[in-house]
This record gives sequence, C-alpha cells and structure tokens, in this order.
Amino acid sequence: MSRLIDVENLTLQFDTDEGRITAVDNVSFSLEAGEVMGLVGESGSGKSVTAKSLMKLNPGNAFYGPDSKITLHLDDGPVDVLSLKTDREMKIVRGGAISLIFQEPMASFAPAISIGSQMVEQLLIHTNFSKAQAKEVSIEMLDRVGISDPSTRFGQYAFELSGGMRQRAMIAMALSTKPKLLIADEPTTALDVTIQAQVIDLMKDLVSEFGMGIIFITHDLGVIAQTADKVAVMYLGRLVEQGTVRDVIRKPAHPYTRGLLAALPTLDDIDAPLTPIPGDIPSPLERPSGCVYHTRCQEVIGPRCAAQVPAFHNVDADHFSACHLYDPKEGTT
Repeated sequence: MSRLIDVENLTLQFDTDEGRITAVDNVSFSLEAGEVMGLVGESGSGKSVTAKSLMKLNPGNAFYGPDSKITLHLDDGPVDVLSLKTDREMKIVRGGAISLIFQEPMASFAPAISIGSQMVEQLLIHTNFSKAQAKEVSIEMLDRVGISDPSTRFGQYAFELSGGMRQRAMIAMALSTKPKLLIADEPTTALDVTIQAQVIDLMKDLVSEFGMGIIFITHDLGVIAQTADKVAVMYLGRLVEQGTVRDVIRKPAHPYTRGLLAALPTLDDIDAPLTPIPGDIPSPLERPSGCVYHTRCQEVIGPRCAAQVPAFHNVDADHFSACHLYDPKEGTT
C-alpha cells in the first residue's frame, strides 16, 4: 500500500463570543490507500471537525495552528491542503480527491432538486464529462450501490427515498468522482440495524473495488470492529489511543477506551446493566489542564495527570496510548 494522507500536529481553534476555543489539539495520524481508519469518541470529541479540516470545510472563524500540516499524496505529487486558498485550488480536495458522506443525507441533498441533477452537477464541476456522460455515470453508480431501478431514482427527490436508500444515494454521489479518500461521518447512525449492516458491507466492497482510503467517524466501537483496519480514539480534541482494531479492541490501553468498550451492551448477557463513563465531557471553554481526561478518569495515578499532558507511548509495536500509565518513568510499561 502507498501513503494517502498525512496529518501532522493539527491544531484548530475557533473564535466565539465567549473567546477562542480549542477544538482539535495537536492531532497526528496517517492513512494508506485501501485502508479504513475508524475515528471514535463521544459527541464533542472533535471527530467531525478533524475530518472537515482535511477538506478545509470549517467556517471562517477557524484558525489552524502554525505547526499544522495536512499532506494529500496524489498521482501528480503531494498537495499541501492547508495552503490551498482559492475555490479553483480547493476543487482538488472538495469533491475531487476527497469526498464526504454526512450523517443525515436530507441535510446534504437540496430538497427541490432531483438526486440525479445534483449528481450530474458535481460531475460537470470535477470532470470533463458531457452532460450525457455524467448522467450515464450517475445512473451506473446508483446501480452499483444497490439502488433498484436506478434510472427512475435518478429523477426522484431525496424526500421520495427511504432513509437507507438516501444514504446509498449519498454514497453513490460521493463515489461518482472516484475519490482517493472517502470520509464517512457517522453514515450508519440514523439507520436501522439491517440497513446499517448493508451499508457497512457496501463500504467494504468499495474499498476492495476502488482501492480508496476511508476515514469512518463514529461513536460506536462495535461498528468499527466490523469495518476498520485501525482505530484512533479522540477525547476533547486530542487523540488518546491509536492502533490496529485487533489491538485496541482486545487490549484497550487508555482508560477512556476501556470506558467506551465497557459501555457497550453484550449479547452474552443482555440483562446486564450498562456501565457508563462517569461525568460529562467538559466544554472546550473549560479544557482541563494536563491530561484532558483526568477529570473523569477512574485510574488517575497522582498529581501528574492534572499537571502534565501525556505523550504517546508504545503499548505494542503498532499500538500507542497517550496515558501516563504507559510512561516508562512510571515503571508501568
């Protein structure tokens, strides 16, 4: 596999009426072509903001840190995403090399324009297709994502489709430009279990067929266990654990990851009470000092947790945890 994208020291702040807040703090990760990475964490962890940064889709009050760097590796050479300024330059990543699937398709499709018209418009912007070619490709893509009678669906509006079919149409639209990277922002959250499984299987097939990379954003580690090759766990804008899905699910190293897994129901004992993580995620305006998770952590090892930001430490060869428990100075490696 070849490197697809590198995110280095990504820090993102927003100016608000209450002051400047930090939404993403020194986040780094990479993704290979044909690889699926799960980005998990509670609501408010910074997952979606991080993903939108890869396409510079955050609003005008957003400020990137001076050391932030996002490099997209394309056939023509590397692209420094954060250096792109004009709309013409941004076409490289917005709907071109990178496509984004939102959680709720009804918020993505214009209600008064047919599904097909929106798909054709996107292709006319990002390719050299004629209108007839764009229509042919759009209908073909609707068919490939499993939508029945795609020629008819092409002329319909989003409100005429079921939830699962809208989500498939959104995937078809995102894939029609054959992106190198697909960002799926909680694409299964609003779907029932049966349709959710179908969408997950579809995304696996697309990785095999197109060789694209996928960043799958969710709060559900159960979905990630079925879908991803590796996982990055976020909490209040910081990455706290990274590794292969096998390592992180079977041997979670960070107390927050263990808390997320403990909160999942199990089929072996459906009557067992769930174990929620105590407390709530703090407001970005009131970021805790030191380890941002220490105010809810059940494994605090002393004043160091509240005073010092933990670095990433090796748990195994490809498994890292930003926790003082794994600091060699603590003698717990």
